[in-house]
Amino acid sequence: MQTNGSAIWSGGLKDGHGTISTASGALKDQAYGFATRFEGKPGTNPEELLGAAHAGCFTMALSMILGEAGLTAEKMETKADVTLDKVEDGFAITKIHLTLKGKVPNADHAKFEELANKAKAGCPVSKLFKGAEITLTATLEG
Repeated sequence: MQTNGSAIWSGGLKDGHGTISTASGALKDQAYGFATRFEGKPGTNPEELLGAAHAGCFTMALSMILGEAGLTAEKMETKADVTLDKVEDGFAITKIHLTLKGKVPNADHAKFEELANKAKAGCPVSKLFKGAEITLTATLEG
């Protein structure tokens, strides 16, 4: 599989602005810039997009792993909190915390947590963040 995303930028770092788009059209000319990244202004930012990608990839990986264990999720929700910190040579994503809530009939919490950790380690997006601390909180509901 191969796909793409694209960005257009005009101006300097703080006064500039840009747009981000995806090949699928799910994002088309979505605004981003210094203010959307660091000042909470409307628009998106790279860390938010990476968080969404990580949450989606991890949850799909867990769905596969659950299936291999004979389990099927009724519902899973994952949030990925991405931390961007100043480091000696600039900025880096230093931490990602995945918060998972799942409803999986016939699963016990210990097995659910074990399989979730396996998905965290094996998810292709997790593998991109080799220098970051990736943590997981998994909650089994119902």
